[in-house]
Amino acid sequence: MTNIRILWADDEIELLRPHIIFLNEKGYQVTSATSGGEAIDLIKEQRYDLVFLDENMPGKSGLETLSEIKSFAPSLPIVMITKSEEESIMEEAIGSKISDYLIKPVNPNQILMTIKKHIDTARLVSEKTTIGYQQAFRNISMSLHNNMSFSEWEDVYKKLIYWEIELEKSDDNGMVEILDTQKQEANNLFARFIEENYIDWLHQGDNAPIMSHNVFKKKILPEINQKDTTFLIVIDNLRLDQWQLLKPLIEEMFWIDKEDTYLSILPTTTQYARNSLFAGLLPSDIEKLYPNLWSNDEDDGGKNLHEKELMELQLKRLGNTDRFMYNKVLNPSYGRKVVSEIPNQMQNKFNVIVYNFIDMLSHARTDTDIIKELAEDEAAYRSLTISWFEHSPLKEALKEIAARKGKVIITTDHGSIKVKEPSKVIGDKTVNSNLRYKQGKNLTYQENEVFAITKPSDAFLPRVNVSQTFIFARNDHFFAYPNNYNHYVNYYKNTFQHGGISMEEMIVPIIHLSAK
Repeated sequence: MTNIRILWADDEIELLRPHIIFLNEKGYQVTSATSGGEAIDLIKEQRYDLVFLDENMPGKSGLETLSEIKSFAPSLPIVMITKSEEESIMEEAIGSKISDYLIKPVNPNQILMTIKKHIDTARLVSEKTTIGYQQAFRNISMSLHNNMSFSEWEDVYKKLIYWEIELEKSDDNGMVEILDTQKQEANNLFARFIEENYIDWLHQGDNAPIMSHNVFKKKILPEINQKDTTFLIVIDNLRLDQWQLLKPLIEEMFWIDKEDTYLSILPTTTQYARNSLFAGLLPSDIEKLYPNLWSNDEDDGGKNLHEKELMELQLKRLGNTDRFMYNKVLNPSYGRKVVSEIPNQMQNKFNVIVYNFIDMLSHARTDTDIIKELAEDEAAYRSLTISWFEHSPLKEALKEIAARKGKVIITTDHGSIKVKEPSKVIGDKTVNSNLRYKQGKNLTYQENEVFAITKPSDAFLPRVNVSQTFIFARNDHFFAYPNNYNHYVNYYKNTFQHGGISMEEMIVPIIHLSAK
């Protein structure tokens, strides 16, 4: 038997007795009322899950009753039942926030379907989602143990994201745990895939996926034309799952022309991946060609202070000498300034806007207790991203661009992963502080937990000294020093980090939009 309580208010309730008996037999607890006033009194005395409300009753009308109920029980679902199909009545009822309406005469199956639609939906969706993932689980598992290409890995990752978001809506914690385990298995196999292919991809570009250093040439430059103004919006640290939740909000303003991904280079950090994106070059080539625009880990100061210059140089190498505007948004006040400049930017054929909020959120999640609580898990982290976007200057900027029929390409430099397992590493004081990759000389590490590149030039990484090595954490591991080990591990465990090898960090979105 169900615990769902329904109130049915109709001055001709006796004529509806067969319907009430039918619902009782289905396990619903139905209380009847013969007037609007009686319905209001009953709702004040006890809780109901749903109200069926007749529109035409003597005394208080259905609309008057509806308005009064909503004044003290705004979230209570109310279904209006009416004999009239007049548009004005329906508009007034809908404007008063009814959940649904039915036209008399109603039959028992209509009533039952309405109940399921408004009350049982969560349960039915949860059950269907669980069954759907059980079927998908087998297919994904079979794919994981095949010799997959990068495009097949993209497909697997997208499926895992889809089911992760769907299962969040259900109450089946068991399925969520199974998905987490399958995702971990996928990331372990993905790390092996990267280790086996990464160096070859960098040297044999024809068979490689599109990566940070050539994504501009292959995916962005062809979209810049003399007819439209194109905005490249780089949202630092934007993961593919975060994009999936932003997507419906952006679709209110834009058509999605293409929805792709590309592979971030290693290390998956702003210093390497974003500089590579803007320069159209791999890190060691940037250092070689433009030494004044590159900073190594050991150097003081910011590591990505020359994005505009790198973009100008890339455009020039690719034969594009058009004027463009570059803005990096680090706070809301500057974001609002950028919004105000959109009309002027429409005079250019190409503009770049960089948003650093999600990256700052990731670092705040590590360092700030209140953010740790707000972004306690993956679902909350995604939710916080949506809350930011809803109230951000970025949304206002997109509205302005859409209103002026501009084109937009949204992408990122890398993603991040929630780290859970420590991996011990020992190095001297010159070793960098990143938790997902380390570079330096005389590194001691657990070989089965890292991807090590002992010859940086093989991966087009700058080489500071002869014995320099780069190591990258796999899956959800993070590097910890033996000194003060327990404190260090407890502080960084379950934080969002980037720099290493995982689907979340390396398979990142690039979206092409046109204004509606």
